[in-house]
Amino acid sequence: MTIQSWDLPHTLGALRHSRFSEEAIAARTVKDELRENLIAKMGQGEPLFPGVVGFEETVIPQIVNAVLSRHNFILLGLRGQAKTRLIRLLTTLLDPFLPVIAGSEIHDNPYRPLSKYARQLIEEMGEETPVHWLTPEQRYVEKLATPDVTIADMIGDIDPIKAARRGVNISDELTVHYGLLPRANRGIFAVNELPDLAGKIQVGLFNILQEGDVQIKGYPVRLPLDLMMVFTANPEDYTARGKIITPLKDRIGSEIRTHYPLTVDHGLSITRQEAWTARPSAVDIEVPGWIRETVEQIAFVAREDKRVDKRSGVSQRLPISVLENVISNAERRALLAQEEVAVPRVLDIYAALPSITGKIELEYEGELKGGDTVAREVIRTAIARVYSNHLGQLNTREIQEYFNQGGTLKLDEIAPSSQLIAALSGIDGLLAKTGALGLGANEPDAKRVAAAEFILEGLHALRRIGRSEELGFTGEERRKEPHEEDPFNRRRPDKRRTYN
Repeated sequence: MTIQSWDLPHTLGALRHSRFSEEAIAARTVKDELRENLIAKMGQGEPLFPGVVGFEETVIPQIVNAVLSRHNFILLGLRGQAKTRLIRLLTTLLDPFLPVIAGSEIHDNPYRPLSKYARQLIEEMGEETPVHWLTPEQRYVEKLATPDVTIADMIGDIDPIKAARRGVNISDELTVHYGLLPRANRGIFAVNELPDLAGKIQVGLFNILQEGDVQIKGYPVRLPLDLMMVFTANPEDYTARGKIITPLKDRIGSEIRTHYPLTVDHGLSITRQEAWTARPSAVDIEVPGWIRETVEQIAFVAREDKRVDKRSGVSQRLPISVLENVISNAERRALLAQEEVAVPRVLDIYAALPSITGKIELEYEGELKGGDTVAREVIRTAIARVYSNHLGQLNTREIQEYFNQGGTLKLDEIAPSSQLIAALSGIDGLLAKTGALGLGANEPDAKRVAAAEFILEGLHALRRIGRSEELGFTGEERRKEPHEEDPFNRRRPDKRRTYN
C-alpha cells in the first residue's frame, strides 16, 4: 500500500499505534533497510540503478553484494565514470518516509533518541512529542573532500553562541554544533575524492566505520550513529594529490572498480541520455547516426592514444560536450543560412575542438605536437573507424578518379544546402553513394550534404584523397616517409579548418 505524507502520524503517541511501531523501527539499521529494500526490488524485477549504462554485468553486481553484506564501500575509478551518480542512486533503496524527532539536528530515532535535545523534549512532552518525516533525499549527505576540511566540519565542535543563546554552561551537551557525520545519522554519508581528505581527518572516520560512534571534541559524549558510508576516489590521486591511509582502507568493507564504457554502443547510449540534444530552437535538428558514432569514437580513440595520459583518463563527459557543441555549430550554420533543418556535418566536429582539448591530458610526446594537433588526428582516426565500419566495402573508384584527375571541391560552411548539393553533384556517383548510409530519395538537402561530406572525409582519413586549406578536397594524399616527420613541430601549426 502506498503511503501518503498526510497519512503519517505526527506525534510520538500516534506513532506507537501506527504501522511504524517500536518493533518495526527501533532495531532496524540503515544498512538493514537498504538490504531489505534491495531484496524487494530484485524480487520484483525493478531496475536497481536507473540511468546507469554499461555496468550491468560488472560494477552493479559488486555494489549489490556490498549492500547485501551491509558493507561500507568505496568506488575507485577515473574521472567521468558515473561514481557520484551511482552513490546518489543509493537513495532509491531507502524507505519513502522515516520518522524523526522534530527539530533534532541528528535525526533522532523517536524510540531511541541520542541527543540531549531529543531526550529532554520527550521528557517534557511525552506522547505529544512532535514527529517529523524525512524523505530519501533528506537522508543523503555528500561532502567533497578538500584539504581544508576540519574535524569540526566532519564531527562537530563547541559552539559558544549556542551556549549564550540557551543560557547554559559551555560544557553542556546542548552547546555542541554537530558536523556532517552526525547530521547524516540514519542515512547515507558520502565522501567524494577521499584521498584529498587530510590524513588526520581520515583518522577521525575510524570509529564510525568500525565501532559505529563518534566523540565530539572536548565532550565525554558518545554518539552511536547509524550510517551507511560510501566513498569515491580516483586511483591516480593516491600519488598525485594524496592517499587513503591504510587503516581507513582496512575498515572499508568493499573496494569496487568502475570503468569507461566497454563498447561504443554503451557509450552512445550514455551520450544520448546525457547530452542536451532535444533543445528548443528555431530550426529542426537532425543528428545522423554516423555523426553520433564518430563523436563517440573520439573518446575511444583518445583513450588508446599513446600521447594521451592514461592515468588521467578521458572522461565520458568528452563525447557529451562534443556532441552538444557539434549540434550548436550546425544550429548556428542553419540560422545564418536561413534553413529550416540543421544537420551536423564533419566540419562541425572540427569546430568542437574546444570541447576536446580541455578534457585530455597529454604525455610529453603529445605536448610537443600540441593539443589541437593531437585532437585533429584523433578526430581523423575516429572518422576512419566509422567509415571502415559502415562503408568499408563501398566502391569509391570513380570518386577517387575525379580528384586524382585534378578535380577539387571546397565546401562553403554557411552556403545554402541547395548550393552545396549542386557542387557535390559534379562528382560522379558521390550523391548516389549516400544511400549506403541509409539515406532515402526524399531526405532534406542538409542531410545529403552531411552524408556526402562524411564519405569524402572518410576517404581523406584513409588517405585515398587529399585535402588542403586552399583547395579543399584534392587528389590522393601522399604518405609521408618517417624521415619527413617533424617531432619538434617546427612547422607553422595548422589553422582551424574552415570551408570558405
